[in-house]
Amino acid sequence: MNTGKITVMLFLLVTTAFAQQKITVENIYSGAFRTKGMDELQSLKNTNQYTVLNVDQASRSMQIDLYDFATLKKVSNLIDTKNHAQLADGIDSYTFDAAEKKILIACNTNQIFRHSFTADYFLYDIASKSLTKLFGFQVQEPTFSPDGTKIAYARENNLYVYDVASKKSTAITTDGKKNAIINGITDWVYEEEFAFVRAFDWSKDSKKIAYIRFDESQVPEFSMSMFHKNLYPTIETFKYPKAGEKNSEVSLHIFDVAGNATKRVDLVNYNDFYIARLQWTNDSNTLSAQVLNRHQDNLDLLFVDGSTAAAKVVLNEKDKAYVDVTDNLTFLKDNSFIWTSEKDGFNHIYVYDKTGKLKNQVTKGNWEVTSYYGFDEKTKTIFYQSTENGSINRDLYRIGLDGKNKARLSSKIGTNAATFSPNFQFFINTFSSNLQPTTYTLNEAKSGKEVQVIEDNKALAAKLEAYSLPKKEFFVLKTAKGNELNAWILKPKDFDPSKKYPVFMYQYSGPGSQQVNNDWNNTDDYWFLSLTQQGYIVACVDGRGTGFKGAHFKKVTQKELGKFEVEDQIDAAKIIGAYQYVDASRIGIFGWSYGGFMASNCIFQGNDVFKMAIAVAPVTNWRFYDSVYTERYMQTPQENASGYDNNSPINHVNKLKGKFLLIHGSGDDNVHVQNSMQMMEALIQANKQFDSQIYPDKNHGIYGGKTRIQLYNKMTNFIKENL
Repeated sequence: MNTGKITVMLFLLVTTAFAQQKITVENIYSGAFRTKGMDELQSLKNTNQYTVLNVDQASRSMQIDLYDFATLKKVSNLIDTKNHAQLADGIDSYTFDAAEKKILIACNTNQIFRHSFTADYFLYDIASKSLTKLFGFQVQEPTFSPDGTKIAYARENNLYVYDVASKKSTAITTDGKKNAIINGITDWVYEEEFAFVRAFDWSKDSKKIAYIRFDESQVPEFSMSMFHKNLYPTIETFKYPKAGEKNSEVSLHIFDVAGNATKRVDLVNYNDFYIARLQWTNDSNTLSAQVLNRHQDNLDLLFVDGSTAAAKVVLNEKDKAYVDVTDNLTFLKDNSFIWTSEKDGFNHIYVYDKTGKLKNQVTKGNWEVTSYYGFDEKTKTIFYQSTENGSINRDLYRIGLDGKNKARLSSKIGTNAATFSPNFQFFINTFSSNLQPTTYTLNEAKSGKEVQVIEDNKALAAKLEAYSLPKKEFFVLKTAKGNELNAWILKPKDFDPSKKYPVFMYQYSGPGSQQVNNDWNNTDDYWFLSLTQQGYIVACVDGRGTGFKGAHFKKVTQKELGKFEVEDQIDAAKIIGAYQYVDASRIGIFGWSYGGFMASNCIFQGNDVFKMAIAVAPVTNWRFYDSVYTERYMQTPQENASGYDNNSPINHVNKLKGKFLLIHGSGDDNVHVQNSMQMMEALIQANKQFDSQIYPDKNHGIYGGKTRIQLYNKMTNFIKENL
């Protein structure tokens, strides 16, 4: 026997196996490819420092550590859970008081909906190192008064004020009742679609609290069975306004803490409206509120007198489609304010004086401001993030309040985001791209110059080299109708242009969304990479209606959700199908939520283009979805019946030819399982064969335990069997 030959053969087998190391669903969802980050990174306001929540792997304890921005050196450990038996379960989140001498620590969090939760809260005094449990019950959204002497919080739909010195709570409201009245916390639809939970705010002098009251007694209820492990299922019932149905009646109130008295703000001029934001200005007696009409095509910025509760409109925005609420409202020392708007066709920064008169449009151009980071009063400089270097990238800039002296602060092409030091001397740049796992660096704010690397995730990059993975190729796909759409494609690493490959298309497609962006892999991307290792090409196209390419591109789908988006996916699949290396008879499509709505429509309406589709948690008719989101784009079903029904996949089931997998969580409070049940019944009555999977008690995210592993293996197997 020739041992030399055997050694060579074994070496070749080993090296080939190593070069072709395969990504598995188990790898992905066990966190094997997770990037290292800076958890709960917070920039302090009073000192040039920041804090991070760290975990000591050896002792399994958690620490809030304080660092210096200029040197990145650890200054001190503010608290370590190993020194406090009460924090044995760890720290979930934390907030400082304005003086940054006390910390509110949340633990034992219990999630309610997407953003809302109750938790146990502890008050920690940094100087004395004393830790006090605040209440013998869980509360929501505890918030320090600016002077640090009080904490406002919500419990069981009522608002309270806790006095730190006396340790006593005073009720601001007493009429809170489940599924009827909520004070200071948003209802389900506000939380989901306006993306906030705390509907109260302290005045700058700590004397008043403004809050929104929700009367949801007339809102229709939605009930879902929760199967758990009980002998009998329980019924979860909550208020959920579907498109065209009654919303909560909202009112705005100002509570005087010393006088223990409440005034209601006069909003009699408004009917069927939303209070989408409230925020006290730098004038302790002036409250601001953003009020939208039900169609969301008219937004008023109100200033409210804290003493009389009289309101006046200081800024109005109208749009033929809809007006987006802004989170960038920033009041300067003289109560002039910074505002972002897409009224010129792209999202830009504006400055108004304290009466609401326009002083200056700060940024201009056919690109979007995507984040506003802050204003340096000393140098009169604004810091922001934008798409100036292409809609798939994000860069950092500074610009004078007068619109002059603009400078780019980021140098790498990809996605840059910043956390600035309080004096705007430094920023921590979080950068990633298709080629580079997330890196954290310290940079100078004036020049953008990199000072030091904090974390570069080199270990992850080295680990991934063993898998020999392809990289996304970004391009602009032009459809036969002339629409230019951002796209990416992933080809197998051993791609052979003379072969014919099946193509698996992924998309989301919802208004203002973006899936074609130059950043590091999310978990779905690892799944797509695993599919390339099994011989598939994966592609993604952002059709009309998606974001960051201007208002016209985004709002073209108004009143017709699903029409142009489906047209673009079908047209894109035809273009991709014509590539010489693509097998046009083997194109599939996948999406979740809005993407599930799309995948369903594509397999039905594009039955000659798509061979298979997977729809996860899809909306199947916008009549079933919530009022705020749906009516923003569709108006009500009573006003726009054809827009709802013409593009509903339920009404196209008879066209199904290919293989279809429909997946939903039975405990989805957002896109109710009713959507899939109604479509299943329509498919059954059309005598169409399809596959389906219900995940008991799982919400819109469909996760927990081994759920994601089972789900993604199921989808992988479906693709392998049908594409």
